[in-house]
Amino acid sequence: MADFDPKKTSDQSQPGGKKPLGEKAAKRAVAVAIHYKPEKPDDAPKVTASGRGKVAERILKLAFASGVKVREDADLAEVLAAVEVDSVIPLEAFMAVAEILAYVYRANRIEPPVPGAGATAAP
Repeated sequence: MADFDPKKTSDQSQPGGKKPLGEKAAKRAVAVAIHYKPEKPDDAPKVTASGRGKVAERILKLAFASGVKVREDADLAEVLAAVEVDSVIPLEAFMAVAEILAYVYRANRIEPPVPGAGATAAP
């Protein structure tokens, strides 16, 4: 997931060589990577990387180079950026992330994983 437009990053200089100030500086690029590979029925997507500015640009560059699908959603990126790396996504982001994952599975023509399908029941 990402909120990024390479033509509109706040790290670019304005005319005259000045960096953006105030509100524009606060709207730097944000990128968040999530991972979902359920092994147990209660597994949930986790934030695997998060960053702003140059770090966000690096995350996106790696995603594009690896063929990872990227989606722009500024509000969701901000919610997920507040989560610690290796933590489960917050409850308020579940529906949006589920929709994105469903889109990615359809786009890649892959069956979505069934949580706990590989797990065996304890005696």
